[in-house]
Amino acid sequence: MSQIDIRNAEGEKTGTAELSDYVFGIEPNIPVIHQVVVCQAASLRQGTHSVKNRHEVSGGGKKPYRQKGTGRARQGSIRAGQWTGGGVIFGPTPRSHARRTNAKEVKLAMRGVLSGKLRDNELVILDDYKFEKPSTKQAAAMLKALDIADKRVTVVVPDDDIFTFLSFRNMPRVNVIGIGEACAGNLIDNGALVMSEAVAKQLEEVLA
Repeated sequence: MSQIDIRNAEGEKTGTAELSDYVFGIEPNIPVIHQVVVCQAASLRQGTHSVKNRHEVSGGGKKPYRQKGTGRARQGSIRAGQWTGGGVIFGPTPRSHARRTNAKEVKLAMRGVLSGKLRDNELVILDDYKFEKPSTKQAAAMLKALDIADKRVTVVVPDDDIFTFLSFRNMPRVNVIGIGEACAGNLIDNGALVMSEAVAKQLEEVLA
């Protein structure tokens, strides 16, 4: 079992948490993490980019000049790609950029990211968030007490913890996500990863 200090909102140590080596203690597989992060980022693309080819632009129904005898290269339509105002050759068309990823690779990537965060001392475990109402001021004070206010921070909260979500939502350089949104891309894209002990245990159950 891997061990990590549990801290409160004031930054004080309140205990020690034991984390599963299967989730937080493996050697990160960098190629798998890269593949999964790239696939997840590609899946977020809308794919609505589009241009008109020579069949879609207007005009050009008539041959611009006769085939032979002019001394110029033969042309069939002024809407061809080499003409000004013509269609785009091999331009982008609407399509899906989504890629399929093996479910075991997705979980392996998440375990590798969590293990890397723990190894690099970028994982912060809290005893509880303790937000009785939305308070960005309280959230900022917490990050300052934890000495991570100057870093890009990802905060993982329970899916039903609305007060904590609203408290961190508008803070610059802070990305707050629910457990259901946790993925390799969200977990790795930060300088500090913050979660409560309960959230860490829930991630262990999901990734076991």
